[in-house]
Amino acid sequence: MGPRKEATPGKSASELIDERIAELGDWRGEMLGRLRALLREADPGLVEEWKWGGPAWSHGGLICTGETYKSAVKLTFPKGAALDDPSGLFNSSLQGNTRRAIDFREGETVAEGELTALIRAAVSLNTSARGTD
Repeated sequence: MGPRKEATPGKSASELIDERIAELGDWRGEMLGRLRALLREADPGLVEEWKWGGPAWSHGGLICTGETYKSAVKLTFPKGAALDDPSGLFNSSLQGNTRRAIDFREGETVAEGELTALIRAAVSLNTSARGTD
């Protein structure tokens, strides 16, 4: 999963995410960068954070975290079980009561439209529950 970095004084979460992408130096860095771009495109109001030693994105609450493993890049949605997933993107952490995740493996194509819809649904769930946008 790579070295764990905690938020460093003087470094923003975005800078730490940039560093994580660069230090991976392989398909995982490219995938994490692509997923990050899709998150930003899906909701320009997303806030980048550094939580639990890795990237996280929030809007009205946590949307997802991004973890890197030897054979996968994982987006974990803490409220994923509450989201409609008609395309069946969730392929990991399916047994939990609330959390769901998507493992992206080397060479796989990202279903960009479906992932964008899932991200927007997660934002909507957070903001509607809190009465904010």
